[in-house]
Amino acid sequence: MKKIGHLILALTVWFLAGSLNAQQNVEFTKANFPNLKAELKEALANIKEGDKIYNQGPYFYAQALPYFLKANNFNPNNAILNYKIGNCLLQSPQKAKAIEHLEKAQKLKPDIGSGIYFSLATAYQNNLQWDKAIDLYKTYKATIPSKYPDEIFITDKRISECENGKKFVDKPVRILIENVGNGINTIYPEYSPVISADESVIYFTSRRDNTTGGGISNIDEKYYEDVYRGIRDSKESWGNIANLSSVNTDFNDATVNLSPDGQKLLLYKDGKRGGDIYQSILVGSEWSKPEPLSNSVNTPYYETHASYSFDGRMLYFVSNKPDGSYGGKDIYYCYVDEKGNLGQPINIGPEINTRFDEEGVFAHPDGKTLYFASQGHTTMGGFDFFKSTFKDGKWGKPENLGYPINSADDDVFFVVTADSRRAYFSSFKQDGFGEKDIYRLTFLGDEKRFVLNTEDNLLSSLDITVNQKLIEQKLDIPTGELTILKGTMYDKITKKPLFGTIEIVDLEQNSIVSTFTSNSATGKYLVSLPSGRNYSVTAIADNYLFKSENFNIPKATGYQEVERDFPLDRIDVGRKIVLKNIFFDFDKYTLRDISGAELERLVRLMNQYPKLKIEISGHTDNVGSETYNKTLSENRAKVVVDYLINRGIDKSRLVFKGYGFSQPIASNDSDGGRQLNRRTEFKVLAK
Repeated sequence: MKKIGHLILALTVWFLAGSLNAQQNVEFTKANFPNLKAELKEALANIKEGDKIYNQGPYFYAQALPYFLKANNFNPNNAILNYKIGNCLLQSPQKAKAIEHLEKAQKLKPDIGSGIYFSLATAYQNNLQWDKAIDLYKTYKATIPSKYPDEIFITDKRISECENGKKFVDKPVRILIENVGNGINTIYPEYSPVISADESVIYFTSRRDNTTGGGISNIDEKYYEDVYRGIRDSKESWGNIANLSSVNTDFNDATVNLSPDGQKLLLYKDGKRGGDIYQSILVGSEWSKPEPLSNSVNTPYYETHASYSFDGRMLYFVSNKPDGSYGGKDIYYCYVDEKGNLGQPINIGPEINTRFDEEGVFAHPDGKTLYFASQGHTTMGGFDFFKSTFKDGKWGKPENLGYPINSADDDVFFVVTADSRRAYFSSFKQDGFGEKDIYRLTFLGDEKRFVLNTEDNLLSSLDITVNQKLIEQKLDIPTGELTILKGTMYDKITKKPLFGTIEIVDLEQNSIVSTFTSNSATGKYLVSLPSGRNYSVTAIADNYLFKSENFNIPKATGYQEVERDFPLDRIDVGRKIVLKNIFFDFDKYTLRDISGAELERLVRLMNQYPKLKIEISGHTDNVGSETYNKTLSENRAKVVVDYLINRGIDKSRLVFKGYGFSQPIASNDSDGGRQLNRRTEFKVLAK
């Protein structure tokens, strides 16, 4: 399908023949300014220079604006110049000012051409004057010859956008929007924010004067883009703002997204063949030199945005490649194997993609919500933010996030915190620090409702009866259904941070959900665990015994952050660990199926270190007789050893023992203590 572009915005000004009433429309002629020849010459030179830029198309309109404004200062009553200024303002951050110039152009010269209807309708739409915009779009549509069906289609779409806008504005979403402050925002543009899953670090793009190399783009005469980082020094403010020099070049470098574990930073860079997505890896405290993603993602066309899924096993990205596209930019995805290799791209499908552009894809850490921007669907103008939920094996119908999150202008890059209570985005606002600033949005939930008390109260001074209005308690704000697990992996004795692997296993499915690495310098890790699964989380490092934890997170569990460190024991004689993900049927020594992942991990350890000899021991609480518990614990230990032998481990390397309740690690006076005492351990006998 042919891509629908911004056809109307590129309309040339229609000059009409005939003389003009000088009192209404003042031309730039010597006759009108007989005593201002030098000033007239300068104004005409500015118009000529502005026209050179203006005639290159709407993308360059904002650059032509300063020249036109200089000429307008000399003669503010020229219809054509006001028309051009209005069109330029529609392509600038100061769109609200377009109305006065376009209205003036139409007043000065009512027969200026039908293009004024579309431009002025656009200005009204941007300023939420829906009915005025609809009337002018309809007026414009009546002037379009039938041989231009694309223009008719675009105009009908604009009318539909205004109708959508009326509905959204009538039912606004309750939110609080706050500028994140001058720690991040400056007089220069800041945009495209990305945040870590625990909201402790922010990365963003800025075009400020300390850009790497100090270069200025010859396209828009602004400093080149650079990537910056900020660290949250309190819940409300950001500090330690720094240029991320290791990923920046002398040209444009822009933030795209951050992986859920915070160890991979996705970037956008211009290339000779278009635009590509790059990736930098956090090595210790430094980001590596960005490398382009494989040809599974990058093509000779433009790949502009990308986002990893919560488990790192899938990459969503945006491309305008024509093959397999529904039109314009589409959202695709590809699978990521255990080595980080990207599979073949797959179009996410027509439920998400439209004949228009989709952009700014963001996969939420809850594993089931996709946020993106679109010019299609039920937009109220330009790009709007949408979200879709994955259910029953498919993505649901996209939902417009509503007003005032969305406007009639382009709303493109939007990231949501893991708890789903806040979001970060960029916008131009009159009270901001510069051209574009970064803002934080807080969802306030449904408005408190007034309810009538059934008990009437009589006012003593008036002979009237009133019903007392009571405000319901504040309604809960829905949060993301996931757990953020973070902590540090370190040597149990020396406390030295360790670089290793965090392996996440779905115990019910007996499958690896994802694997992440701890930071090589700090040993810190961060993973997202969507609710509704029983997880085994295991820390693994070379020459150390692995350590596992069990996280059974019910489906209805809301957002929570859990800190859990992993102190690891070196593989030395006498060291032992608890196998926390080995489970038996109640009061039996039958292994449950969900024990498979932990047992296989033990098999891999024995194979990795072929001289390792271990003792498997069973332990119980003190409920029941000593003889019974000793027998039960011994049988459970034997079952584990039998499993290892069946998996090829030589029986001479294995010993099993049952200790009953003779070696408690907690008090048996509570349910929690007894649960800790019911355990399976292994101890290193030789290495």
